[in-house]
Amino acid sequence: MLSGRRLDLLDPSPMDIEVEDIAHGLARVARWNGQTLGEHAFSVAQHSVVVEEIVAHIQPGIEPRWRLAALLHDASEYVIGDMISPFKAALGVDYRKFEDRLENAIHVRFGLPARTPAEVKTLIKTADRACAFFEAIQLAGFSHAEALDLFGAPPAGYTLHIEPLPPSQAQERYLHRFHTLSEAAGYSSVASAFDTE
Repeated sequence: MLSGRRLDLLDPSPMDIEVEDIAHGLARVARWNGQTLGEHAFSVAQHSVVVEEIVAHIQPGIEPRWRLAALLHDASEYVIGDMISPFKAALGVDYRKFEDRLENAIHVRFGLPARTPAEVKTLIKTADRACAFFEAIQLAGFSHAEALDLFGAPPAGYTLHIEPLPPSQAQERYLHRFHTLSEAAGYSSVASAFDTE
């Protein structure tokens, strides 16, 4: 990693995970494999910020730690990339286990339970699908009907105009949300708990 950490992908340690590496990587990973309109790809970092926002829209009183979990919902993609769901399914259970191990390590690193409670996971998935709906019709060339069929309707009262950001801006926004939510959740010191400098 750019931070100098060496991450064992088969046995990831929370001690080798840094939010700066996550933000840097996610800001450079394109949603829809880059098959989107605009000068810049719509990054996983920007997508994650939107998903966290939608979670808060659906459940306004949700605890900051679960908003942080929403922001980190695709964090494993900073090292494994963003694979489309049909391809993940084709790779089978072993891929899912691999992804789960990395996600668990990321959660532990930032003071979250290794496994997200089922109801929170469902909420995040609902927000993820809502974001995908807007991405599909605004960036990926889907018709409104196709997006509704694939992702369902977005939550009532939530609208989104997507403007894909350059990687540096997406990275900055992701880090800003991470630090704001970590502090609100009472984890501000956790982000540097394993620093060796």
